[in-house]
Amino acid sequence: MSKSSVTAEEIAELVERNREAAAAYIRGNMRRYLELVKASEDYTLMSPFGGETVHGSDESDEAVEATSRFFRGGEADLEIEQAYTSGQMVVLVGVERQHGEVGGLPDQDWSLRVTLVFRREGSQWQLVHRHADPLVHGIDMEQLSVLARGQDPG
Repeated sequence: MSKSSVTAEEIAELVERNREAAAAYIRGNMRRYLELVKASEDYTLMSPFGGETVHGSDESDEAVEATSRFFRGGEADLEIEQAYTSGQMVVLVGVERQHGEVGGLPDQDWSLRVTLVFRREGSQWQLVHRHADPLVHGIDMEQLSVLARGQDPG
């Protein structure tokens, strides 16, 4: 049986699951993150580090361990700005408000603007696309032009 609409309860559950997943990720608990968020086979990622779009999700033991070492603790919450639904898809637009020790740097703000696209596969929601960027705090045109040219902003 195929559902043709998404309920408010399903959206609330998806938001809460992703709130918990963001907290697990910043703490380096990648196993828990992967329990909470299932990536689709055609998953795409537009990373907060920029660069080319990543296709597929590397869930190998090596990748999970490396990511777990990169994120060393912190806290996160997910603030939803808007949720959109269409058929078997949900799009969540929000801000992951987070801080933590990342990449060997001291605890600091690592908040990200995020767009998360989910598709229902059977009874499970799969993440098909994630776009995250660190521009939670506005920048001016000069800073933007430096980033757009791929130059070191320092």
